[in-house]
Amino acid sequence: MGKEVIILAGGLGTRLRSVVNDVPKCMAPVAETPFLWYLLKYLSHFDVERVVLSVGYLRNVIIDWIDENGNEFSFGFDYAIETTPLGTGGGIKLALNKCLSNDAIVLNGDTFFNVDLDELYRQHRLHPASITLALKPMANFDRYGNVRINGNMIMTFEEKTHCDRGLINGGIYVISKSDDLFNGVPDKFSFETDVLQPQCISGNLYGIVQNGYFIDIGIPEDYKRANKDFPKIPIFQK
Repeated sequence: MGKEVIILAGGLGTRLRSVVNDVPKCMAPVAETPFLWYLLKYLSHFDVERVVLSVGYLRNVIIDWIDENGNEFSFGFDYAIETTPLGTGGGIKLALNKCLSNDAIVLNGDTFFNVDLDELYRQHRLHPASITLALKPMANFDRYGNVRINGNMIMTFEEKTHCDRGLINGGIYVISKSDDLFNGVPDKFSFETDVLQPQCISGNLYGIVQNGYFIDIGIPEDYKRANKDFPKIPIFQK
């Protein structure tokens, strides 16, 4: 069976309201094409069989677009529907229940990180950690917390502060759902605080450093940059 991918697409997109209205963040037009199309085009370069979209806010915009355009892609689609906002953790937990296999790849619906997903998945299966993270090297940043590693084991997540050089959590994960990571957590919770932090303390997180193109369109300046960059990226050529 091919890989299953969860795309977290249930956010409200409040930081983008000044430039994008009336659509979920993943449907924000980038060079006149929904951001979601670029994520799906990226996934088409890997061994992906099913995509589960975790949707909430304005979900019918996403579902209707998939109904019209989903046959462009070789994988099937399913939905995990948040009737109330569940946070990053709740959205992942709900979507994992829709996955048929034990290991699932998770992407943020407002971030593109050009990671070799086949290699990330292979590395996850080779090691005992319950979660494998894609880590991005970055310089002169303060929007993201710095991630400290020892070899490939993640040791700490540092608070957001200016960092001259370090690694950030790139927002792509491989998760083994059979490891009961969500026992004892409520339906609405933060994946970063309530899962990643405790699993880090337990030595249960594996990190793979990849240095592909990275962008988070959640703020207007990076959204504008994506509009300039995406038409030039080879994997997005139609």
